[in-house]
Amino acid sequence: MDKEKFNDKLKSYFKRCGEETPPFFKKMRLVGLVIAAAGTSIVAAPVVLPAIVTTIGGYLIVGGTVVSAMSQAVVEDAESDCFDSPDPEAD
Repeated sequence: MDKEKFNDKLKSYFKRCGEETPPFFKKMRLVGLVIAAAGTSIVAAPVVLPAIVTTIGGYLIVGGTVVSAMSQAVVEDAESDCFDSPDPEAD
């Protein structure tokens, strides 16, 4: 049963990745790719760099990849009315 639930969530994620991404998150995806590329160029540099620089490059790769993946999975929810509904506790 748990494996079936996992497969459903995975299918849902891949379905969301195929849908239209809002413009802000398209920009965030690009920023993530640039950060990951910068980290890759630091790690793959043909010269010997200090260990801290190489470590920072690794963190840049991970951070950029996560930002890109999460930004790709965001979809616009046209049915959401969370900003239009009045707050019941505001009275």
